[in-house]
Amino acid sequence: MGGTPPRPSYIPEWCSSVTPECPVEGTIYGYTPNLIANAFFAGFFGLALMIQLYFGIRYKTWTYMIAVGLGCLAECIGYIGRVMLNSNPYNDAGFNIQIVLLIFAPAFLAAGIYLTLKHVVIQFGAEWSRLRPNWYTYIFIACDISSLAMQSAGGALAATADSGESIGDVGTNLMIAGIIWQVVVLVIFGLLVLEYSIRTYRRRDRLSASALTLWSNRRFKFFCGAVVVAYTTILIRCVYRIPELLGGWGGELMRIELEFILLEGVMIVLTVTAQTVFHPGLCFPALGNTMSKENSG
Repeated sequence: MGGTPPRPSYIPEWCSSVTPECPVEGTIYGYTPNLIANAFFAGFFGLALMIQLYFGIRYKTWTYMIAVGLGCLAECIGYIGRVMLNSNPYNDAGFNIQIVLLIFAPAFLAAGIYLTLKHVVIQFGAEWSRLRPNWYTYIFIACDISSLAMQSAGGALAATADSGESIGDVGTNLMIAGIIWQVVVLVIFGLLVLEYSIRTYRRRDRLSASALTLWSNRRFKFFCGAVVVAYTTILIRCVYRIPELLGGWGGELMRIELEFILLEGVMIVLTVTAQTVFHPGLCFPALGNTMSKENSG
């Protein structure tokens, strides 16, 4: 049977639904995904997508809208796949949908974070930055795209390979490599942000009047805090995914739903909540204005 990683040896390959001969323990996850939790996640990300589209059009944050919107869309469809698994844990289509989309969706959300640094540097002063403002976008979005490509290709190979085929292992390894690369990029980005923040703070007496006004704005401070929350939760999620996939299909960590709900679902809910409630259109208008004028955000 094609389309899923190999099952335990004691489970017949012809199993297509839960029966006495085909227990749920024989599936990759070893459990029936919780309907309430996964339906909530699907609905939440669907609603967040609508809000992102509204804010993006209203405040003309086009690139931010595309990045975060695609992340929300992929998360929504991915959890619909898990809802399908609730009806039938042996459902190949549901498994393939959720494994591919939930693996790479956070890469789009990370892109939304990367887009903000360029505009923060423009507002507070490029002279304190090691890179020109535009280079933050070019470098980190390029790295994010490469991570997305590895995770997408790996997920597609793993989902479409026949049981036991080596190409499935190649796909799994590609997914792992893509997530590890995503973690590396996130860490480097975080270090650059930290360094720029320290350098700017030490020179705060030399900031422009507009920069000081922006920093004293409560909404902007909330926006900065939201970016930190989004960054931290995506990083936690990515770190969780590495040992989960390294443990192999049907591994111990992959078969614990509570950890998946907390470290995958809840973490990304917090990410999207931060990126939506404290949307740059509401809290950092310069990002929208700059993107509208330059069409390069």
